[in-house]
Amino acid sequence: METTTRTLLYAAELVEENGTYTLLVEDVRRGSVQTTPVPKAMVDKLPTFLSALSAKLNPAPSRGRW
Repeated sequence: METTTRTLLYAAELVEENGTYTLLVEDVRRGSVQTTPVPKAMVDKLPTFLSALSAKLNPAPSRGRW
């Protein structure tokens, strides 16, 4: 029986504090954290960005003609 091991490489959090948004990305292997401010307009579009990324990485199989 084959076993798989999952290893967390990066962890990301989007934090809101007093109307200001900050993206925190932790490089788990190196133990470092990078932060960057994120405009609210980008936060509002995040679901759209994630959907586009998901579609790009996992494209639906093309439908052939019958």
